[in-house]
Amino acid sequence: MKSMHIVPLPRQAVDVLEEVKPFTCPTSKFIFPSIRNFNRPMGDTTVNAALRRLGYGRDKFTGHGFRSMASTILNENRWPADVIERQLAHVEKNTVRAAYNHAEYLEQRRDMMQWWADWLDEKAKC
Repeated sequence: MKSMHIVPLPRQAVDVLEEVKPFTCPTSKFIFPSIRNFNRPMGDTTVNAALRRLGYGRDKFTGHGFRSMASTILNENRWPADVIERQLAHVEKNTVRAAYNHAEYLEQRRDMMQWWADWLDEKAKC
C-alpha cells in the first residue's frame, strides 16, 4: 500500500497483541516480524502457510477469505457499505467520488470492529 491505513482494534485484538508481545523480538518494531528479517513484517503467505499446517486446503480457506467472510457478515448485518469498504482499504471506483470523499469513518469503524470481535467471540462459544 502506498498510503497509511488506520485500523481500529477491538479490545480482544489488543489483548492478544499484549499477550504475544513478550514473545516477540525486542529489537523489531513489528509484533509479527518476518522470520528471515526482523526488520520486515511477516510475509503475506505466512497466514496461508499456517492455514495449510492446520489442515485447511487451498480449496477450503485462505488468508484473504477472512476479509471476504468479514465483508459478507458485516454487510448482512447492515453495517454501512462505505464503512466496510474503508475498513478493508478498498479504493473507490467512482473517480469523482474518490476525488471528493476522503472520509475515514473512524468512529463507525471502531464500533464495527468491536461488534465484529464480539460476534466472533459469540460464534466461538457454539
